[in-house]
Amino acid sequence: MSPDAPRTEYSLQTRLLTAVSILLCIFLGLTGIVLDRAFRSSVEAGVAEQLQVQIYVLLAAVEEDDGEFYFLQDLREPRFSQLNSGLYGLVSSPLGGEVLRTPSALEIDFADFSSLWQDIGRGESRFMRFTSATGQEYFVSGYGVVWENGEDQYNFAVMESTGTYLLEVNRFRTSLWSWLGGVAILLLVLQLLLLRWGLSPLRRLAIDLKRIEGGESEQLKEQYPRELRAVTDNLNLLIKSERKQQLRYRETMGDLAHSLKTPLAVIAGVMQSLAQRQQARAEPELQEQIKAVDEQLERMNQIVGYQLQRAVKSNGTTSLARRVDVAEVTGKIIRALDKVYASKGMHAEIRVERGIVFLGDERDLMEVLGNVLDNAYKYGASWLSISASVSTTPSRQLSIVVEDDGPGISAQHQEWVLQRGARLDTLAHGQGIGLAVVTDIMSSYGGQIEVGSSDKGGARIQLVFSNFQIAGDDNAVGEQSR
Repeated sequence: MSPDAPRTEYSLQTRLLTAVSILLCIFLGLTGIVLDRAFRSSVEAGVAEQLQVQIYVLLAAVEEDDGEFYFLQDLREPRFSQLNSGLYGLVSSPLGGEVLRTPSALEIDFADFSSLWQDIGRGESRFMRFTSATGQEYFVSGYGVVWENGEDQYNFAVMESTGTYLLEVNRFRTSLWSWLGGVAILLLVLQLLLLRWGLSPLRRLAIDLKRIEGGESEQLKEQYPRELRAVTDNLNLLIKSERKQQLRYRETMGDLAHSLKTPLAVIAGVMQSLAQRQQARAEPELQEQIKAVDEQLERMNQIVGYQLQRAVKSNGTTSLARRVDVAEVTGKIIRALDKVYASKGMHAEIRVERGIVFLGDERDLMEVLGNVLDNAYKYGASWLSISASVSTTPSRQLSIVVEDDGPGISAQHQEWVLQRGARLDTLAHGQGIGLAVVTDIMSSYGGQIEVGSSDKGGARIQLVFSNFQIAGDDNAVGEQSR
């Protein structure tokens, strides 16, 4: 993995659940191993006790007559009398010689076992597991006995196949791990529920912050646990402070604009008065100078407005957006421009998806749409349209398209026209900074503006915003014509 590759950040719930799962698996695994070993030891101890009892049974069933050993008819343990029953008895001399075997052991070769009890002392017991040459595993218990004459020693041995033991152990293991697995799943589910309950205040906090970001709420209003209260209180203070600062900045910019425009208006009035006087004197050279000064004053007015607008946009953008209805703002601008350009008789079509909400300042959206639509009214011949839609791609961008049937913008000028001061029509009023303001505002919202040609030969301006929302579930397209 490259050191520059982005690291995957997992949620707190995932981290806690993973850590708890690992610890739980380790704990239950060790518990299972300990219980398994304890059970095996317990079963082996039980087998040893049972075989010792069988030795006593065997000892009670053996009789001697003139040096000949034989079993009584009743061995008490039926498996001793059943061939290959899995329980076998043997009586041997200390030197390993066979003296007597139970009927169940008639087909058993004891050659491999003789060495196990050759060194057993009188009254000594011995228990072990032994694997024969054939691969069969047995539990073996031996006991050294001094016979009735007090001189001869005989070794009594009982062997039992481990099949029953292994079956019991495997049965226990299956049950044990099934229960432990069920307990692990149950504990994980409970842990997940507890984590979701414990982390629910953080999820509520994230949802509330999203609501504030989307303009649906003004501050964090939920009641949070004591541990989060300091964070939420500070966030509310930060949000309130940011909005106050933004408002103060805009008011300051408005006051500054008013302060600058008033002296400019006075100068413009004086220059206009001088122009009227000089017109009566018929001095062409002085009139040209006054006209040049008047043009520069107008340019200063435009530049001051533009620079103040840039300052507001560069500092006024905030992640704490407001919800602005695109259709409502569009309708306001269209109605105003219909009155301004009533003499042209423009036909405006509005095609906007109902419920589209722009996340930002309403004045910013009005500034953008006002500039673009004003150009469409100004340069269009008789028709213009505005449409707003939402892309179906994962990015879900908001796209607003304005088209007209005017002379359009040639391909070589489509990028150049977005620059401040760039104008294709030098006869129209203005200083050519409208689309530059639009570009700056779009940039402050992470959007972009594209200039192209409409199907009717006029200009086509597309505004693409990356942050938007749709109010409600109604996405039907509404169309109206003016």
